[in-house]
Amino acid sequence: MTVANALLWYAVHTRPREEFKALGHLQRQGYQVYLPRYATKIRHARKSVRVVRPLFPRYLFVRLNLAAEGWRSIRSTIGVTDIVCFGDQPAPLPSGVIEALQSQEVVGGFIQFADQNSFKPGDFVVVLKGPFARQLGRCDGASDNERVAILLDLLGRKVRVVLDVEAVEAA
Repeated sequence: MTVANALLWYAVHTRPREEFKALGHLQRQGYQVYLPRYATKIRHARKSVRVVRPLFPRYLFVRLNLAAEGWRSIRSTIGVTDIVCFGDQPAPLPSGVIEALQSQEVVGGFIQFADQNSFKPGDFVVVLKGPFARQLGRCDGASDNERVAILLDLLGRKVRVVLDVEAVEAA
């Protein structure tokens, strides 16, 4: 099979926050489309909600055979800005990229990230942001993968504070 007759993956640039809309419209047109996504929890107003987000904001991928299929209709699809091109031809992704992403999916079709919270009780940490910025503390445990409890020495006593994992780093 030559490159001209091969099914290759191409990146499609979407409008802001319209990846899922573009995905649906491209699938209705008969294209094979892949949108890598991940699930995360967001906290707002003391509530924790699970949301699905695209792994690459404003991008999804379409599998095409440029010799056999027309690709210009992708540009006018609802939710799509353009297909990524070099010159006047779409630029194919290196082989194996999409397959590597798909191999990292877990049940439900989401990409699974490594555990962000690598702090163990007793580890020294420094607070990066917030009212306790630049304070040195000791890890006291984790409430979940997104929050960590640390002990800070404030006014001569140990105070337990729970912060986002992104707000601390190893000292």
